[in-house]
Amino acid sequence: MSQSCIFCKIVAGEIPSKKIYEDELVYAFHDINPQRQVHILVIPKHHLTSLQDATTSDEPTLGRILSVANQLATEAGSPGGFRVIINNGDIGCQEVPHLHAHIVGGDQPVGPMLKRLD
Repeated sequence: MSQSCIFCKIVAGEIPSKKIYEDELVYAFHDINPQRQVHILVIPKHHLTSLQDATTSDEPTLGRILSVANQLATEAGSPGGFRVIINNGDIGCQEVPHLHAHIVGGDQPVGPMLKRLD
């Protein structure tokens, strides 16, 4: 656990969250500033800054993040599909230095993947 990491503090119960899933590897909760009808964050319970820092020992956790995405999105109201977003580093616009996957969806399309370069 990183003493200054907001997501580590959420996992430790020091900061409240709207938890929707937890197991030995990951913790999932509703985003406090949702961008879509369904907006869930799934994070490793151990501190991992980003995919750039992941090693083969993180593979079970990374796989779990993806394997619970469908279950959580469907249960939250997005049975017709969803998007999984993992931002990494400055170029990827990562805002919190703890790996996290955004699960976004709902009953409307989430929009284009990226703005096209002209």
